[in-house]
Amino acid sequence: MLSNDDVRELLTPFGLSLTTSQTRLLLEYLDLLLRWNQKINLTAIRTPEDCVTRHFGESLYLTNLIEIQGRLLDIGSGAGFPGLAMKILRPSLAVTLMEPVAKKRAFLKEVTRACGMTDVEVTGHRAEEFSARFGNAAYDIVTMRAVGEPEKMATFAARFLKPSGKLCLWLGKGQVASVRSVSQGILWGIPHPIPLSRQRLILIGTIDSS
Repeated sequence: MLSNDDVRELLTPFGLSLTTSQTRLLLEYLDLLLRWNQKINLTAIRTPEDCVTRHFGESLYLTNLIEIQGRLLDIGSGAGFPGLAMKILRPSLAVTLMEPVAKKRAFLKEVTRACGMTDVEVTGHRAEEFSARFGNAAYDIVTMRAVGEPEKMATFAARFLKPSGKLCLWLGKGQVASVRSVSQGILWGIPHPIPLSRQRLILIGTIDSS
């Protein structure tokens, strides 16, 4: 298993400096991820080192790009990246994790329990159902990572954001142009290259409140 120093070194390229307690939470989360991944398909990434950089590092890198506070909705959470990982650095953040697969929801709830996280909601509703049931314009940040049809989902996800809210997408280089062509009420910034990656970027859009 990785040590605290190992984790800090792996996260250094992302400009992240975790406290001892934050590193402990990350390692607890990582341990659960690796153990559950032997039984259910949470991630194709198998080594602890790659999980730290590819999942935790790439997720938490967003904290260097925008202010993370208020309410966050993570669409297609999977194993909790980026939404649940964000609770490690921002424990006061209210997080809703939208994940349709029941076994993955069970994992998310177990991480939340084991790590003592509060103000985390795990829902099985798909985006369309969630909108119809709970309404829109309720969140400060919406995140999507490794979600299919990001162009289509970007337009829909924007409905959940408050005026001036942030839509944050983890994309491959080849997806950026088509997503940026979606401009219905979204003001896109420049894409931010992710450290240690040649192809992956974070694209952030702001809801036009004018």
